[in-house]
Amino acid sequence: MNKPKPRRPEVEEVELVGGIEKRHLALTGYNDQWPGIYLEHQRRIRDALRQAAVRIEHIGSTSVPGLAAKPIIDIVVTVADITAEEDYLDALLEAGYVLRVREPGHRLVRTPSLDVHVHILGSGDPAFDAYILLRDHLRADPEDRALYENTKRVLLTEAWDDMNAYSEAKSEVIAAIKARAALRTGTAN
Repeated sequence: MNKPKPRRPEVEEVELVGGIEKRHLALTGYNDQWPGIYLEHQRRIRDALRQAAVRIEHIGSTSVPGLAAKPIIDIVVTVADITAEEDYLDALLEAGYVLRVREPGHRLVRTPSLDVHVHILGSGDPAFDAYILLRDHLRADPEDRALYENTKRVLLTEAWDDMNAYSEAKSEVIAAIKARAALRTGTAN
């Protein structure tokens, strides 16, 4: 799918609203309530964005039954034009979300209680497909699901100054899992 031509230049820097936050990171066992919480937020987002939201999906560890996770619901939303923030950002802020990250090709809003993260991407962004590929593979492959959970458990024995640093530390394992997922689904380059 081709990305639509942006209406204006994209942001060039990463803006981390509120700066780096040191947060206690801990895994909890899979919670059967997570899919319902996602559905509540899916409705909230759809109501706020109406036609602006192209796709809304539950991603991240809380979207994988049986996988221990930080109790944060991750949601990915695609919009026609990520640069046209007036089409989606104000509506999400009015719906009670708070802007956390503005960076090239990606915005992140979250709940004030920090338990839901909404990643916003432009329609056609390959990152969307990568999120779905990883989610679906972890749902289907118990060995990679166990590897990912173990990796998170090991990493969480360390102190992290920021959630972004923790996320970056998982990137090598995630890349390997995505490569296996792409081979399994025939989507490898």
